[in-house]
Amino acid sequence: MESALNPQILPDRAGQLAGRPLEEWNDAYAKVESYFNALRIRNRPLLGQLCLRVLERAQKRAPAETGRTATQLVAEEMDHIVTEWFAEVLQVPPTNADQMLSTRGRLALLLADMPGKWQDQFLRPGPWPEEFTEAMRETFLRAGPDFQLSKMTPRPLDLGPLTSLGNLGRMPYFRMIFAWSLFALLLIGIFLFTHMQPH
Repeated sequence: MESALNPQILPDRAGQLAGRPLEEWNDAYAKVESYFNALRIRNRPLLGQLCLRVLERAQKRAPAETGRTATQLVAEEMDHIVTEWFAEVLQVPPTNADQMLSTRGRLALLLADMPGKWQDQFLRPGPWPEEFTEAMRETFLRAGPDFQLSKMTPRPLDLGPLTSLGNLGRMPYFRMIFAWSLFALLLIGIFLFTHMQPH
């Protein structure tokens, strides 16, 4: 009886898959599952199929790319699979120049409520329901081309009047010390004036 499982994804006698320990693939599987969970794929059988599909592609590359970890391989394969699918659904060529396709595609998925309405269409080859493709293309256009990832650059803190204390010339604390000294002398003067009057 022929096995229903792909022999490439079965461990060998040394307890390894594609020359890597099973634990390494287990960690890689968890990363793929987390990625698809972030896209709100909640259907467990579908999630399992998608994870195995990514792992299979990574395991085919593993023997030739011994310097890469299983997690690195699955991360690349995951991005390739998803980007290729976005290119087909959105009818946008996946060029190296457009590195935003994956990001804008994921945003379009969420804006079109793919997880709520069309979860079964995710990474499925076409043809897709017309409603689905229209919603994806409309939200993809809404997500760009002006949409871009922002990079947070540190800006100096505005401390208001406190900043002027640091810009007082060559002796930054002189004016502050002088002001507090005058204030202290004023308090002493008031005290002496009120308590030292002759009876």
